[in-house]
Amino acid sequence: MTAFASATAALSRGARHAGRPVVVFLKDAGHGLLEVSHSSLALVGLTVVGLCLFLASRPDMRQTLELEAFGWLQSRQVARVDTDPSVVVALAEPDAVQRATAIDPRELSKQQAAVATWISRRYKVAVEPVSRLVQEAWSVGQRTRLDPTLILAIMAIESGFNPFAQSPVGAQGLMQVMTRVHDDKYESFGGNHAAFDPVTNLRVGVQVLKECIARAGSLEGGLKFYVGAANLADDGGYAGKVLAEQAHLRSVAAGKSVPPSAPSIPLPVIVPPTPNIEAAEQPREDDERVALLR
Repeated sequence: MTAFASATAALSRGARHAGRPVVVFLKDAGHGLLEVSHSSLALVGLTVVGLCLFLASRPDMRQTLELEAFGWLQSRQVARVDTDPSVVVALAEPDAVQRATAIDPRELSKQQAAVATWISRRYKVAVEPVSRLVQEAWSVGQRTRLDPTLILAIMAIESGFNPFAQSPVGAQGLMQVMTRVHDDKYESFGGNHAAFDPVTNLRVGVQVLKECIARAGSLEGGLKFYVGAANLADDGGYAGKVLAEQAHLRSVAAGKSVPPSAPSIPLPVIVPPTPNIEAAEQPREDDERVALLR
C-alpha cells in the first residue's frame, strides 16, 4: 500500500509538472491575442479618423458616397416591399421639399403675414402654403397693376384655396381657369397638368382676369367676363361676392381687426354696358355654364 501510494503521488506530481508548460503556453497565447486585438482596434480607429478627415476636406467625394449609400438603402427598401407586400414603406425623397408650395410666414412683410394668417383661419388651410400664395399675389399684382387682395379674393370665392378644385364643366385649380379654353396659356408652364400647380394657376388666372378687364373696360365688367356671364343678364352675384371678400382682405392688410367668421355680404355692383361685345371674342359656351353652376 505504501509503495502504491508513493507511485500515485509520483504520477500526480509528474502530471502537474507536465501540465505547467501547457498553462504557460495558453497564458502567453491569450496575452498575445489581447495585444493583437488592441493594436487592430487602434489601427481601425486611426483609419476611420483619417477617412473622416479626408472626406471633410473633399465635400464632392462625401456627397458622392452619401448618394451611393442612399441609393443602396433605397434599393433595399424597394426589394423589401417587393418581397413582402404586407410591409408599407414610404420611400424617402430628400428633394421633395423643393416642390412644396410653402414658405414660412415670418418671411413675409407684416401686412402680407396678417393676410396669410387671416386666410388660414377663415378657410381652415395651412398657413405655410397660403403664405406662398400671398407672396405670389403681391408679386404678380405689382407686375400687372392689380390689387393683390383682388387676386386672393377671386381664389377665395372660386375654390376656397383648394388647388385641386374642379367644376363639373372643367374649371380647374385655385382660380378655376377653364383649362381646355386657355390651354395655350399653360404651354410655357409645361402643359395643362400645370393647372393644378397653385402658383401656375394663379399666374394664368391673373392673365385671364387682365384680359377680361381689358375687354369689358371695367373691373366689375371684367369679373362678369371672368365668370363667363358676359352674355347673361347678371352674374349671379359673383362680382359682389368677390368685392365683398376683397373688402375684408383690404381691412386685414390695413391692420384692422376682422373676425375670420365675418360674413361676406355681396356688395351692390353696377356693371356698365360692355362696349362692343360683338367685336370682342365671345365667351365660350362652357364659360357661361360655369357661371350658372357657381
